[in-house]
Amino acid sequence: MKSFRDKRRDNRPTAKSGTGEVRPHETRGRPDARPREARDAKPDSQPAPNSAPRILARRDGALPAEQLPLILEVAPNADYALLDSGAGQKLEQYGPYRIVRPEGQAIWQKALPAKDWERADAIFTGDTDEEGIGRWRFPKMPLGETWPMKHDGIDYLGRFTSFRHVGVFPEQASHWDHMAGLIAAAKRPVKVLNLFGYTGLASLVAARAGAEVTHVDASKKAIGWARENQEMAGLGGKPIRWIVDDAVKFAEREERRGSRYDIILFDPPAYGRGPKGEIWQLFEDLPALTDLCRAILTPKPLAVVLTAYSIRASFFAIHALMRDTFAGMGGRVESGELIIREKSAGRALSTSLFSRWVA
Repeated sequence: MKSFRDKRRDNRPTAKSGTGEVRPHETRGRPDARPREARDAKPDSQPAPNSAPRILARRDGALPAEQLPLILEVAPNADYALLDSGAGQKLEQYGPYRIVRPEGQAIWQKALPAKDWERADAIFTGDTDEEGIGRWRFPKMPLGETWPMKHDGIDYLGRFTSFRHVGVFPEQASHWDHMAGLIAAAKRPVKVLNLFGYTGLASLVAARAGAEVTHVDASKKAIGWARENQEMAGLGGKPIRWIVDDAVKFAEREERRGSRYDIILFDPPAYGRGPKGEIWQLFEDLPALTDLCRAILTPKPLAVVLTAYSIRASFFAIHALMRDTFAGMGGRVESGELIIREKSAGRALSTSLFSRWVA
């Protein structure tokens, strides 16, 4: 399924059906979604038959408490830094490499002089081939597809992919830290479900904190990358199930099987089209997916975290959905934006909306 999540942000064409790679969130969701980065546009397996629409009814019970707006911020650190941004671009430091990529939200002017931008090791160009796949330019020396990176002591591989992404979304670090804290504080076995799991950093954080993790992604390539990251991080002995499957179809089967989870992470696309013409529309289909996530929680759950990118809406919309869905369960719904704090001028670059229910 191809999402147009970043088409609006980057003014960059999306990949056509049948091409080799598509970028994260370009194909995620349902049916047969390709969740995260470098999605294979052709299905990895035969698509599951369409299921009957989920019947939704407003739940009884008091709405959870609420906290909003909550702005979760990632500041520059030794592993990652947003050095500067402006004029539709961002200059980032990923470990040893300085990288320039498009950023449609950066509508202000650059703070650093041109010489600082010209020191970049890798630049994602605006040039695209007929399938809409961009190219990396390496001004200093040719670089390989991967390079070693760290997040909070976890080793993983950064990647130069054809859709401008590098194998990690650093703004998600706030969610990862919060999740790790919940797992550690639980003082009991915790099961985590990571839907649309991409290259696995969230799953590795959860596993290191002591959780049993189920990681679901529709791309065989992304699952392969995630397994590489697990070995590189030295977490090969941790209990992580790597599953190639459509996220929604998998969750539906888990509901029928009676499988339950304490923490669920999900990050569906804004829009997508499946290989047989199936349509995913976030505002039409998200309520059923959110309801499904509630249905597969354990009797004593810890949290459900929803992130939404490139949608023409306020976080109030997904906030209200989450409060309605978790009515009668107590706890609190926290909603707002994920931002990255710029090193040069201290400006905040907003990356996504989120809403999370916490017991």
